[in-house]
Amino acid sequence: MSSAGKELCYIGLGSNLGDSKKTLNSAVQAIQSIPSVEQFVLSSFYQSKPHGPQDQPDYINAVAGFTTSLEPIALLDQLQAIENSYGRVRSGAQWTARTLDLDILLYGTHEINEERLVVPHPWMTRREFVIYPLHEIAADLILPDGSLLESYLDQVSDDTLIKIKSSL
Repeated sequence: MSSAGKELCYIGLGSNLGDSKKTLNSAVQAIQSIPSVEQFVLSSFYQSKPHGPQDQPDYINAVAGFTTSLEPIALLDQLQAIENSYGRVRSGAQWTARTLDLDILLYGTHEINEERLVVPHPWMTRREFVIYPLHEIAADLILPDGSLLESYLDQVSDDTLIKIKSSL
């Protein structure tokens, strides 16, 4: 753990079913109410095309950063409880439509490879809807492998991203 038992975490938020903007705003409030979540910062919301099957609605995405003293799996449990409260169904299929998706992108500088959790998130540096909002709130971020977040901006196109205003 970092100083004072807190870790700086970043999570990706996404939704493409129902009123996605309203869902993300409510989910943000739920995350902020988790005991030990402090120093919360949120990127703008971005509309993006789905990865995988294109016969689904566009996503609304954002990235949040905060400090927490929760251990990684305890944080994952809290986030999955929030997802479940919004009707998240885990079918096992990748890249399907969902009411709410909350992914731990980074947990301090830790590298975690467990059955339920892989951090850094394996797709984060290849997804424009993660890289651009994360860069918005943490432009100087250094990833656990020592690479600069900024170095990935040129590797993903922002051509399909539309920045939209959150209602927070």
